[in-house]
Amino acid sequence: QISLRAAAALDARRVNQYALTLRAACRGEEEAEGQLFVRVAPSRALRCATSFTSMGNGGTEMGCSGGAGAQPRGETWAAARVTGGFSSPFCPVSLQFSPKNNDTPLVLTERGTVLAPAGGFEPRPSTQVFRLEIVVTDRHGHNCSGAVTVQVLPSRRPRVTFAESARAVTVPEGTGPLEVVTRVHASGDSVRYVLLTQATPALFTVDAVSGEIRSARRLDLERFPQAAHTQLLVQAYEARAPAAAATMALNVTVRPRSRRAPRCVPALYVSQVPETVPPGSTLLVLRCVGPGALRYEVEAAAASHGLFRMEGPRLQVNATLDYDSELAAAVGFQFAASIVVTAEGQPPRSTRVPVLVTVTPVNEYAPQCPNGTAFSVPETAAFGTAVGRVAGTDRDYPPHSIEYGLEESARSGQPFSIDAHTGQIYVVGPLDYERQRSYRFPVRLTDTHNDADPTARRSCLCDVTVRVQAVLSEAPVCTPEVQELRITSRAGGRQPVTRLACQGGREGAALSYAIARGNEDGRFRMEGNTLLHVPSGLEQPRTFVLLVEVWAGPSRPRRSAVVMLVLHVTLQSTTAPPRSVARRSTVRKEPLMVTWTEATWSPAAWFVAALTASGALLLAALGCAARALLQR
Repeated sequence: QISLRAAAALDARRVNQYALTLRAACRGEEEAEGQLFVRVAPSRALRCATSFTSMGNGGTEMGCSGGAGAQPRGETWAAARVTGGFSSPFCPVSLQFSPKNNDTPLVLTERGTVLAPAGGFEPRPSTQVFRLEIVVTDRHGHNCSGAVTVQVLPSRRPRVTFAESARAVTVPEGTGPLEVVTRVHASGDSVRYVLLTQATPALFTVDAVSGEIRSARRLDLERFPQAAHTQLLVQAYEARAPAAAATMALNVTVRPRSRRAPRCVPALYVSQVPETVPPGSTLLVLRCVGPGALRYEVEAAAASHGLFRMEGPRLQVNATLDYDSELAAAVGFQFAASIVVTAEGQPPRSTRVPVLVTVTPVNEYAPQCPNGTAFSVPETAAFGTAVGRVAGTDRDYPPHSIEYGLEESARSGQPFSIDAHTGQIYVVGPLDYERQRSYRFPVRLTDTHNDADPTARRSCLCDVTVRVQAVLSEAPVCTPEVQELRITSRAGGRQPVTRLACQGGREGAALSYAIARGNEDGRFRMEGNTLLHVPSGLEQPRTFVLLVEVWAGPSRPRRSAVVMLVLHVTLQSTTAPPRSVARRSTVRKEPLMVTWTEATWSPAAWFVAALTASGALLLAALGCAARALLQR
């Protein structure tokens, strides 16, 4: 017997046929197998969704649980659409909804909308439950039924209360517009505030959300004498239920002010002081007259904070007014402050005296020489070649206002000059390594624009040394030009192999060495004229042929020599103690000729002179011929 499972849901639009494979066997016999095909045909009955209890044709229960539900409160209007809970295989154009019971205040429309009663739900202290049974019918006469359960929660009507029924507030005369007088507060969820009584013209206003009472205009008793005593009635109400409200009486008294404020001489103070003025110096003595005792205070901006102080009516310097600082430069070297003079009384009256102090510079420090003042230049340097820069420093502001110059004693016959603004040294004369190998001359550094007095200048002398580098006219000579060496590679650091013996054309000319060819594996390195071997896991003995180029200075064209090194590298023996043998021997085989060709053209002096004379004669002949043709 084959039956449908209780929880199975058949849908012909998704699966309309099932193929079941059945196997059966009796004891002692072979197993038999067969198939059963179950076809699912679409139903013509109207079906409700799972959120309703449906009774279709034949009374089969569709297994819905609980039904649809809503939870409005007693003071709200409820509306719930239930048409989405029904479906029909024939896709009807419209469905008809009708109530099955009439013992509920809920209202059902023809489109399946459940509404609350027109007058709302009756307030109750407990939760009310209403059940509406609905019958849905399509145009083919198929129907299904369901139920909607509505729970009406107890009404929560807001309550608004003030902590006090009345309050008295006193404000000084002269209170400006929109200044806070006081603030009222009432308990509630969404409380709003409003003034019920108001003087004419309106002197006060209330913020509807915060409850702040502010002045609507300046409180001047001469213009508005009625402002001396004002009674306001403030109402607080619930924004969602304006009927829930409470009121409070607010009595506002404006206290008359003293009509006289202190008068001071001078009313404005502007001054210039040098940056070296010592702390404690008096800048100003105020002469003030006012009712009662007077109190003096200094109010300054952030840049001037702590720079000034008051000792009675005397304005004094409290800290060093440093001109050579970024803070002073940011404010234009002007420090602003205000002297507040307050007269005791009710209310206290005060007067402000603006102060503007301009700080002038003082040349306190001399320029300083840089750490490095030694430079090098090749003897073939052309006119205008930059040699180096003397970068002096100065602790005075501005930091780089320095002039540079050569001393009178060093100007005559000097092949160098210096830029007065940048301190850059240039070549302005011929250099000869054989005639003079170094120059030593003083450079004077003088500061500018570091003092209010242009004549107050400081200076210092810096000794500058320029070394002339020799430039070879001939290629270096190395002895020998070909070497054959045998070395044993061992683990560890770098291994010196040999040192090349080369000489330049001039004494003191610095030579440079570089491996030109044969070092593809990077097992060798040149440090000066010393060749080093860098072991890197050589597996078997190997012979290397290296070409080392030797040249001197930055001459153009570069003249160089080439040394050939034949290196036989063997592995370190495990039985014998490690040793390195670097043996220099003479090659007995036929010498290997290495030719290094460099294209250059260096004509003799007589050839250049002859070529110049020939060109001049040719130009003269062409000019004469052209003149004769023009005359004809």
